[in-house]
Amino acid sequence: MSSGTIDIDEFEDADGDGFETPTDTERIVSFLSENDDRAWKAATVAERLGLDTDAVSAILSRLKDRGLVRHKSPYWAITDDEDRLRSAYRLHQLHEAADEEYGEEHLEELRTEEMEEIQ
Repeated sequence: MSSGTIDIDEFEDADGDGFETPTDTERIVSFLSENDDRAWKAATVAERLGLDTDAVSAILSRLKDRGLVRHKSPYWAITDDEDRLRSAYRLHQLHEAADEEYGEEHLEELRTEEMEEIQ
């Protein structure tokens, strides 16, 4: 069976969002958050998540610029600023909802001060 199909029973049993897959960024943040008692090398995160090491490194660098991860070469860890992490998650949820509602091309019109502050 191809990866483009699933069993109809699996389809029927899934909830409304059952087949949406998280982005690589979401997977990395979730992984670091779930394993917040450790710091990780980018290559190890990539291996654990089945991602390309260069892609993970690039994502981690962007997350660091946003204050969502900490870095002491060669290790990475989730931020210890829980308020910042919660704000970023709320912003992410709002962005997804706005994208669904208005389409990605119109999101610039919806920017708020909170969005600017987080970025």
